[in-house]
Amino acid sequence: MVTVESAKKPQPQTPSRIAATTERVVLTGYMGAGKSTVGRALAKELGWEFCDLDHIIETTHGATIAELFTQHGEPGFRQLETRALAAALGRHNAVIALGGGALESLTNRLLLEQKPNTLTVFLDAPFEILFDRCVLQPDAAIRPVLKDPDTAAARFKARRPQYQRAAHIIVETEALTPTETVARLIEELRRH
Repeated sequence: MVTVESAKKPQPQTPSRIAATTERVVLTGYMGAGKSTVGRALAKELGWEFCDLDHIIETTHGATIAELFTQHGEPGFRQLETRALAAALGRHNAVIALGGGALESLTNRLLLEQKPNTLTVFLDAPFEILFDRCVLQPDAAIRPVLKDPDTAAARFKARRPQYQRAAHIIVETEALTPTETVARLIEELRRH
């Protein structure tokens, strides 16, 4: 596992090539980590497809994540998520952004571990930074966990070790813009 320090400023680079064996990059982290924003930009830089797992689930089932949680409960939602993840991992040249709770499922963790040519990246930052990023977003109202900061902090604390264990690369994003995060990721992907 590689931990990338945010103190060093990345040099913008055009990604002419990353490791030939890498077929997909999976971004994980808590709400506000930038998985979707960074994922879209990284996919564009690489000329790859971008897959936002939550968006795929919502589109497939014609309901929001919150509605699916209400309809199916968390265990039922996690089954939908697992099916979507398995399908996304079948794609080549793809950047996949996971939902913040995807790694709570052992099945999902095993899918990631056992999929060859897949690099998992943990976009990390302190909880306070992530919380502030979330509440400043226009969609903050649809994230019920944000209504109770203590519950959100406890959830972050419980999930963080899962993100760390699954990661091949950790990027500390607290002091990085999305553009700087993408540049740092490109550097790291070239090394793998």
